[in-house]
Amino acid sequence: MPASRFTQTGNYRTKYRQDQTIFATYAEQLSLIVLIGLLLLLPLILPKTMLRDVNMIMIYAVAVIGLNITTGYTGLINIGQAAFMGVGAYATALAATRLNLPFFLAIPIGGLAGALVGTFVGLPSLRLKYLYLAVATLAFQIIFEWGVGHTPLLAQGGAISLPQVQVFGVKATFFNHNFVWYYLILPVLVVMGLLWRNVLRTKHGRSLIAVRDNDRAAAAMGINPGTAKIMAFMIGSFYAGIAGGLFAYFQKAVVIEDYGLHISIQLLAMAIVGGLGSLPGSFLGPLFIVTLDRLVGNGSQWLGAQNLFPAGVDVATALRPLSFGLAIVLFLMFEPRGLANWWRLSRLYFKKWPYKF
Repeated sequence: MPASRFTQTGNYRTKYRQDQTIFATYAEQLSLIVLIGLLLLLPLILPKTMLRDVNMIMIYAVAVIGLNITTGYTGLINIGQAAFMGVGAYATALAATRLNLPFFLAIPIGGLAGALVGTFVGLPSLRLKYLYLAVATLAFQIIFEWGVGHTPLLAQGGAISLPQVQVFGVKATFFNHNFVWYYLILPVLVVMGLLWRNVLRTKHGRSLIAVRDNDRAAAAMGINPGTAKIMAFMIGSFYAGIAGGLFAYFQKAVVIEDYGLHISIQLLAMAIVGGLGSLPGSFLGPLFIVTLDRLVGNGSQWLGAQNLFPAGVDVATALRPLSFGLAIVLFLMFEPRGLANWWRLSRLYFKKWPYKF
């Protein structure tokens, strides 16, 4: 612990319990409180169209935290995170429509369904590594889309409408839908982020990182790599299931197109751009990719108005994959640690400011 809990003047930690604290100083605690306060006031400032994008960023952030648990912290390549989101979304939809459960019970059921399926899909990780495991998760993504498309209970991939949400007497209607869901998604994101931050402080979180760095060395230290890998898939899929349930309610319906392979690639891009194995990167990645998608959409409309392309050509359809792929390649080449490294350097700069050393 620092000599002063208000400023970071050095490392004075003498006990393991001190080394496991989330916040080293009171200044860090105050910064989080101020940030949450600003986020609570954000819907009063932003227009409705931008508020929808913010909601999407927060939902994707929950899913990217789960992807980071599997890929970033444990080193297991996962190209089927959207399928786990779909499992949670369809489980949530069935719980809400068939069992008539309220949303605060239906969404956790979606998370549990995602965790159950994720545990089963994670079994190949006991034998497979690297690209072989990536192909296995890709196979699950394809199997999920095929299975939903051939299941009458799931409307064969068609739309399953969800009921309106009512909180404290306030019903989410067409006019206040984004506003109401902002204040429902934000607490879930904060809780899920703090939950994973606390798990990292435990032996279970450290075992995942040890398996990622060297599974044989982890086994020599008494860690069971197989258990750690299965646990990583289970927790990561639970986060994806919660994100899928939130997305289903936010979109007012569940449609198979919202959980296709392109969404898995998009989530992987968010994790890479934000920074693999970083909790701040799980927030910065979705923020960057959703903002990029909005800019590409606006830019495509402007290019279409200039008559630079033949009539009927959808410029956005071509530019979106190009921009996502280019962003991944550039970050892997020039900043493999992602935007989280920029955040780290910024924090170090202001921590030492105005002194250079």
